[in-house]
Order: sequence, then C-alpha cells, then structure tokens
Amino acid sequence: MVTRTAQERRDEEKRAYDAYLAACPARKLLDEVSGKWVSLVLVALGDGPQRYSDLSRRIAGVSQKMLTQTLRTLERDGLLTRTVTACVPVRVDYELTDLGRSLRQLVAGIKDWAETRFDEVESARVRYDARSAALTIGSDGAG
Repeated sequence: MVTRTAQERRDEEKRAYDAYLAACPARKLLDEVSGKWVSLVLVALGDGPQRYSDLSRRIAGVSQKMLTQTLRTLERDGLLTRTVTACVPVRVDYELTDLGRSLRQLVAGIKDWAETRFDEVESARVRYDARSAALTIGSDGAG
C-alpha cells in the first residue's frame, strides 16, 4: 500500500479543479468573486465592520437589491459574517472573515491598479477606436 504525503494530496486536490472546464465548481466561484459589486464590497469591508447603510452610501450606484444579494452571496461563501445586535433599531454589521481578507488583498490590488492605470487604458482605447474607425470606413466607404 502506497501512502501519499500531505503535499501530494494537496497537489491532487488542486488538479481536481480546472476553471477552464465549464463544469468546474471553481469556475462558478471565480465568476462570483470577480463581479464589480463583490470587489467593491470586499475592499470597503477592509476598513473594518460596517453596517448595510454605510456600505450603501460608500458604494455609489449599487441598488438595494444588488447590495443585499452580494452580501448574502459573500456570507454563504464564508467571506464575511453578518452580526445582528438586538437593540432599537436592530443593528446589523458585516465583517470580513479570514477567507474574505485573503481575497480582499487580491481584489484591492486590482482596484488600485485600475485607479492608477486608467489614464493609460483610456489612451489605448482612444488609439484603438481611431484605428477601428479608419478600418471600418475604408477608402470605398465599405468596411
């Protein structure tokens, strides 16, 4: 009987998930955590526990339905906790778990990249659009 090391078992488990495959559960998770509202909620909660109303004010443009849905998904996936404090009015706080904090680090890096590199991306878009417009029109008016 061959016994496997802990590292061999981890390597085998890692190979079991391939997000390039349509049926892979990691693919669904990747889809969930890459959404814009998820990203913004995770980064916002990096500042510590917050109430629903605080998150709603901080994340401009998110609807009540989407914020609620996003918070529920993150709670279900173990990325945040929801704590209800019995008082008048009832207080509900959301806080990242250790798992959520580990993902937040990655997402915050992407957010920072987008904020610092947007001008470069916008310039590339302008150049691309100018080239595409020239190719579409063409010399005979047909693209």
